Amino acid sequence: MSLKGTTIVAVKKDGKTAIAGDGQVTAGETVIMKGNAVKVRRIYDDKVVVGFAGSVADAFTLSERFEEMLNKYSGNLMRSAVELAQLWRGDKVMHKLEAMMIVANSEEMFLVDGTGNVIEPEYGICAIGSGGNYALAAARALAANTELSARQIAEEAMRIASEICVFTNGHVTVEEV
Repeated sequence: MSLKGTTIVAVKKDGKTAIAGDGQVTAGETVIMKGNAVKVRRIYDDKVVVGFAGSVADAFTLSERFEEMLNKYSGNLMRSAVELAQLWRGDKVMHKLEAMMIVANSEEMFLVDGTGNVIEPEYGICAIGSGGNYALAAARALAANTELSARQIAEEAMRIASEICVFTNGHVTVEEV
């Protein structure tokens, strides 16, 4: 049984980056297994925030590996993300992991996936997961048309996504750097 279903959105604005994620864990297409999971967390002495979507166990494995890379490369976010992506794509066991991550510190933000992508988002906004496109559209519209902070945009984008996507709920965790 595959446990999936989530939405993560990241917004960078005015020197702050906020990553928000919902709490829903879905088994297949029909069962909500948990509504209060935490899929956004701080790592590397609270200097880096990670949000993950996909298979729960795979996401935790990747998060741990990413923190190892941060330790190895003295907190260099881009280098750590690139090294993780290369390892993830090239390792026979890791290549099978089904998850995506958004990683950010106070200066940079990247989307990392198992195909080797390390993408710095355009406009300082990105989203992943089942409701990612809904949250992305909402966040971009809010950023362009309001004076809301990064945190407020992320929270409102998650609220909007939770009203549209059946795999996204309103139990939101937000971390800001």
